[in-house]
Amino acid sequence: MLRVPSQIQAHQFESLKIHDNTFVAYRSDVYPSKNDVYFEDNAVIYVLEGDKNFSNDKTDVKVQKGDILFVKRGFYLMNENIDVNYQSLVFFLDEKLLKDFINQHLDLFKGDLHLLESPLEELLKLESNEAFQKYVESLRPYFKLNTDLLPHFLRLKLYELLLHLLALDQGGQLAHLLFEIYKGQALDLKLIVENYCLKPLTIKEIAKISGRSLSVFKRDFEQIFGAPPGKYLRDRKLNHAAFLLKNNMSTVEETAEILGFDSVSHFIKAFKLKFNKTPKQFA
Repeated sequence: MLRVPSQIQAHQFESLKIHDNTFVAYRSDVYPSKNDVYFEDNAVIYVLEGDKNFSNDKTDVKVQKGDILFVKRGFYLMNENIDVNYQSLVFFLDEKLLKDFINQHLDLFKGDLHLLESPLEELLKLESNEAFQKYVESLRPYFKLNTDLLPHFLRLKLYELLLHLLALDQGGQLAHLLFEIYKGQALDLKLIVENYCLKPLTIKEIAKISGRSLSVFKRDFEQIFGAPPGKYLRDRKLNHAAFLLKNNMSTVEETAEILGFDSVSHFIKAFKLKFNKTPKQFA
């Protein structure tokens, strides 16, 4: 599984950073046709060429040249399929800078945002316009700009990006979502755990998705589930592993990888400790 933006590789992307945080990455190469991707931060994808399907067990969205896609933090992209012509710019919205922007533009977030009853989707598709396309063109020189002032330029370009997106957000969904991030809204923990307990994610990553610090996440988790998150999540994964192996749905090695164990040997040891059998004996 590829974690973005932390695992962006120079040979696959050209990127610009605001201090240590990736602001925008240009996809200049294609990795294997199928690849699981986990979005560590909220992201905006602008398709320059080609098309691509974004899908997981809950949603399926197709984008093509000119489309804009807002990807909610924590989105888990499964079986990524793209054509050989696919090129995109991927913007990552650093949470501190995002909150700074909203704090300076609170007048843009007034009105009836609280009245929106439709659920906030993990993927929000927007249609670009000529102004946004001109904005994208204005970014290209910065990939070759060598100056200590670059982070300051890019901070302004991030603010410009957000203004363009709000202008394109006809239904108010994006404004609602951004304002929820600004308020630091903690998400329903039961729903978060149900959605992510079998994903190869760390406790720290799940805590971030829930909108909580690690310490608060652990406290809330134990209050709701009656067990520390490490033990509870490990038991859920091992029970699912037993189901996969019993029904010949994956090998021992595949199961360990699917569920995010550090190694096959670690998986075998944990499995035997719980079931008093090795995975092969159990199957």
